[in-house]
Amino acid sequence: MSRFSIHTIYRPFQTFFRRRRMNRLWTELGLGPDTLVLDVGGGAFNWLLLPERPRLILLNLNNLVRSNIALAGIMGDGRKLPFKDQAFDLVYSNSVIEHLGTWENQQAFAAECKRAGRSYYIQTPNRWFPIEPHYIAFFVHWLPRRIRRRILRHFTLWGWLTRPTQADCDAVIAEIRLLTHKELQALFPEATIWRERVFGLTKSLIAVNHQPPQKRLEYGPAEN
Repeated sequence: MSRFSIHTIYRPFQTFFRRRRMNRLWTELGLGPDTLVLDVGGGAFNWLLLPERPRLILLNLNNLVRSNIALAGIMGDGRKLPFKDQAFDLVYSNSVIEHLGTWENQQAFAAECKRAGRSYYIQTPNRWFPIEPHYIAFFVHWLPRRIRRRILRHFTLWGWLTRPTQADCDAVIAEIRLLTHKELQALFPEATIWRERVFGLTKSLIAVNHQPPQKRLEYGPAEN
């Protein structure tokens, strides 16, 4: 078995782009060690790229994240966050919303991020960037689904390294729904959309809405 994986290939690029992204987030949104942040679907990696960190809650769907950089790791669904309205200074999400499969799920996710935070920062890959970041292949995400399911195993770097079954390919195709600028703006109409560019092409889109922090209650469960 190869000692390389898709994550081995990704990590140097992730470190470069995400450090730059996190530094801009910290500076332009004026975060500080007292800012209360909910990271929906994330882990410790992005936050370790910063010299200092906010008061951080990590939420994931399938596993309870434990990290000494966070106040808590909570199991939950981004489409139905278990928190009160505007419980957080910032709701943050990096490369999660495209994994929700359908437009209806993405709408639910967006609504919850806006509800739970006074501000939000939602990053996602740009559908019109020529390299599909999950498969690591050119143009494959622009092809019809019936063609994608036939070529993922043999004509993408993900397929070569992962050796997926046809069922694995079908599951990934059903899971990933990349967004365009227009779609992201429709989900977050009050947001400013930041463009992350590579060689002049928009690699990622980031919906940002920043409101000054205010005195608030500690985060807690949503009221029934």
